[in-house]
Amino acid sequence: MSERKPIRKAVFPVAGLGTRFLPATKAIPKELLPIVDRPLIQYAVDEAREAGIEQMIFVTGRGKTAIVEHFDTAFELETTMAERGKSLDILEPTRFPPGDIITVRQQVPLGLGHAIWCARAIVGDEPFAILLPDELMVGEPGCMKQMVEAYQDVGGNLISVLEIPREEVSSYGVIDPGEERGALTEVRGLVEKPPVSEAPSNKIVSGRYILQPEVMRTLEDQEKGAGGEIQLTDAMARMIGDQPFHAVTFAGRRFDCGSKTGFVEATLALALDREDMGEEVRAMARRLLG
Repeated sequence: MSERKPIRKAVFPVAGLGTRFLPATKAIPKELLPIVDRPLIQYAVDEAREAGIEQMIFVTGRGKTAIVEHFDTAFELETTMAERGKSLDILEPTRFPPGDIITVRQQVPLGLGHAIWCARAIVGDEPFAILLPDELMVGEPGCMKQMVEAYQDVGGNLISVLEIPREEVSSYGVIDPGEERGALTEVRGLVEKPPVSEAPSNKIVSGRYILQPEVMRTLEDQEKGAGGEIQLTDAMARMIGDQPFHAVTFAGRRFDCGSKTGFVEATLALALDREDMGEEVRAMARRLLG
């Protein structure tokens, strides 16, 4: 196994307005809405940390400063808890060394590709991860750790994929698969929301990426694509053939927390998994369904 440049930085695009969750998101960023008792963004950050990533780069917009506050020291809260003899362990995942939480602004909503491009100065010439917080990935190890382990093997660019029923592929980005080796599939092409009859596979792109810094140059001179936005999928497709490109089929569960039903499903599923409340929630569901 050859040694690769480590993945030290992760980009989290969190500039969206969260309009599907209004009025809840009028004053609170959608990424801070909790799945049980942890904000959505916390699950993605924990996943990145588990994979050995040190620097978290948030691409934010107006009204999103609370996301940064969440990962800052809450002096009054912590002092009061300490004075009352309460454990601060619950806050440990929200603490970061100075300088490891970085924010950049995406002033105009020009799409995911543009959001990533906004982080170019911080990413520099290193490979980096991207995690879309709307996609809640639950697995052991986490999705990004599975990807980093694959990256150590093959290098280049990687995306996480999930296999879904073929009749559902037209809502997603789909890979054109090449050679397969275990959970790894060579990526020969990427197709955004293909008609079912034209889909090259049933493996959909699922919100986790490890990309080489050259993608920033590709995004730099890229024309606007679908919806008048700069599409990350287009930039990645242009890099196929120039660098190794693989998909990692995630061994775990994905919840689409960009939709209200997906958000509720994630809340229920994670509550049922918890030792401290699973049985109560199960009993509650039986009562409600009865």
